[in-house]
Amino acid sequence: MPAMNNGPCQPEPPLILIVDDEKMMRILLRRALEKEGYRVVEATNGQEAIDAYQRIKPDLVLLDAMMPIVDGFTCCAQLQSLNNDNSEKNLSYSKGSGQQDSPWEIRERPTPVLIVTGLEDAESVDRAFEVGATDYITKPIHWAVLRQRVRRLIEQAQLYKQLEAANQELRRIACLDGLTQVANRRGFDETLDREWRRMGREQASLSLILCDVDFFKGFNDSYGHLAGDICLQQVAAAIQVAAKRAGDLVARYGGEEFAVILPNSPEAGAIHVAQEIRANVAAIKIEHPKSEVSQYVTLSLGIACIIPLPNYEPRMLIDTADKALYQAKATGRDRFILSKLG
Repeated sequence: MPAMNNGPCQPEPPLILIVDDEKMMRILLRRALEKEGYRVVEATNGQEAIDAYQRIKPDLVLLDAMMPIVDGFTCCAQLQSLNNDNSEKNLSYSKGSGQQDSPWEIRERPTPVLIVTGLEDAESVDRAFEVGATDYITKPIHWAVLRQRVRRLIEQAQLYKQLEAANQELRRIACLDGLTQVANRRGFDETLDREWRRMGREQASLSLILCDVDFFKGFNDSYGHLAGDICLQQVAAAIQVAAKRAGDLVARYGGEEFAVILPNSPEAGAIHVAQEIRANVAAIKIEHPKSEVSQYVTLSLGIACIIPLPNYEPRMLIDTADKALYQAKATGRDRFILSKLG
């Protein structure tokens, strides 16, 4: 029996999309690139290229400038437009294993496009860069030059991805509460500002829930700060289970207070989440001998909901939720209150 290979999986070679209406040129380019170890997919015109680009997500596009149906310049511009659309989507939330959705995604760098052209005039070169080409090479092709430019562009793209991943992780850490592993106040502020603007554009509801652990000082006095930290971790996890949609954000707002941002959520949706938060916290049954309302840890919650308007500010939503939280505490704790804006 042959020995099994237990080594790490090798990454697939970079994938290059060749776009040229001349069959012989496609054959020559394929041979040259496959000899260098790249994977190759072909398209015969600009429209095919756009369709293939969306389907296979290549690492590099090798694009002929002069083609029928959709020429290389127009095709390149449309590819850049697709890149921009994808970048906007990637500014939303991305779920990791066992982690809350992260709102700190950053824009991807567009896939590099190398235009192959028989045109050497300054106007054509300028146009190539204006429509988003990363570089260009002229016909007849100098194959050694092509190999070096392809290698350089792919290496640059791979390095950029690594740097982006490192930057994204740094941004995630900067917006994360170290104790509870939910967003910190900075993450809350950034997310609220972004979702406020987005909901304003869409004229959709934005809800906020402020949660406070009842009589938490007494809990710390009874069990000590280490037990208090564990309590906050358990409460944060219980809140996260309730705020489970892609786009919802749980943050530690300060001390024993948490905040939940709920985009595209009217009052009824926010109330449902608040009820689930209370049920989740009740279910874990953290004993609390100094509580005046229960033998277990409970939460008071304040809810506010708004459709952002041009003359409104995010602070108005926070103040309204805070007012509701105050009312929940003043009327006996271990409950939620919905406060109307205004």
